[in-house]
Amino acid sequence: MIRRESGWKRPFYTIWSGQTISLITSAILQMAIVFYLTEKTGSAMVLSMASLVGFLPHAILGPSIGVLVDRYDRKMVMIGADLLIALAGATLAIVSLSIDPPIWMVMVVLCIRSIGTAFHTPALSAATPLIAPEEQLTKCAGYTQSMQSISYIVSPAAAAALYSVWELNAIIAIDVIGALIACFTVWLVHIPKLEPKDQSAGTSMIQEMREGFTALKANKGLLAMLLMGTLYMLVYMPINALYPLITAEHFAGGPMQISFTEIAYASGMLLGGMLLGLTGGFGRPAMLMSASIMLMGISMAISGLLSPAAFVLFVICCAAMGLSVPFYSGVQTALFQQKVRPEYLGRVFSLTGSIMSLAMPIGLILSGMFADRIGVNRWFLLSGVATIAIGVLFYLIPSIREFDNEAPLGDSHAKCSE
Repeated sequence: MIRRESGWKRPFYTIWSGQTISLITSAILQMAIVFYLTEKTGSAMVLSMASLVGFLPHAILGPSIGVLVDRYDRKMVMIGADLLIALAGATLAIVSLSIDPPIWMVMVVLCIRSIGTAFHTPALSAATPLIAPEEQLTKCAGYTQSMQSISYIVSPAAAAALYSVWELNAIIAIDVIGALIACFTVWLVHIPKLEPKDQSAGTSMIQEMREGFTALKANKGLLAMLLMGTLYMLVYMPINALYPLITAEHFAGGPMQISFTEIAYASGMLLGGMLLGLTGGFGRPAMLMSASIMLMGISMAISGLLSPAAFVLFVICCAAMGLSVPFYSGVQTALFQQKVRPEYLGRVFSLTGSIMSLAMPIGLILSGMFADRIGVNRWFLLSGVATIAIGVLFYLIPSIREFDNEAPLGDSHAKCSE
């Protein structure tokens, strides 16, 4: 495997800084588009469609995109993806100068941005092990989680402030600049290329997709982790959409209270990401991920048991939920980067992303059906109990638990699956 044992910090942090700027500007634009669609249509269906086109391309195209990420230079894939996102935004901004962009055009731009992200995310995850040594991968994942948390904290308030004084095209221009900055920082960095013998030239895309699944299946622990993670996402993801509902219906809160819960969650996630980045995950990945899932479940269950007057405790629970996230997703990312050979990482990350993305709408449909009938607070309680059970089951699976019996996560002598 290709590894840089020294001199990795400058290239990693160069890319990381550019991605942070781009992620924040993208999150601001995403929120501004939600404001725009709400203002122009007032339709929940339109907002739902916007969410759908935001993740569906990734879910559908992910496996084939992963093949392309592994087949070509990951540095150029990231730059091309950022340029595609910038071009889509610039087109919408130019149209916005003369007319209010029609809803269909906004949807098309959201779809193109989603496709660009579907290329960029696995390419970045697959490129990180080519830059950083194995013993630093968990810390890198923690810093990436922190970067995402900062965007979650900054974007709602920034988008609301900018949208109140600027036109949509000006906010789009900020995102275009952010994407170009991300392109420039990636361009500055040398990312090692895979040797030609590692490339999959001459094989069909279907065959290469199968090779990606085979690479994942070769490590039973990673495959079991993916299946358990899918089950976890089915239960956990709908809760994100229900924060405003439980705040408004059960705790009788308004927009300010809803903002408190979102900021608390993102702040907890930021703290968790920083702790993971500083400590590297304490060396027992399976136990850490299991504890993370159970912390999420306990916080959800307590939230469902709170009285309507206990909003402050709910905010604390939201912070605890956010705190748990990096210790699951960040550690999982580092395990995949360490255990899967670099030439398969693009396909593996795209495949896992597609499976998780497909789990989201199923979970949202189920939660929508039951939360309205039994009450959103009771749904939090039931979801919390189910999540605790998933966390316990997660650690009872022998192939997952074996990760704690191997060399600690980050040990440069850990073996990669063939």
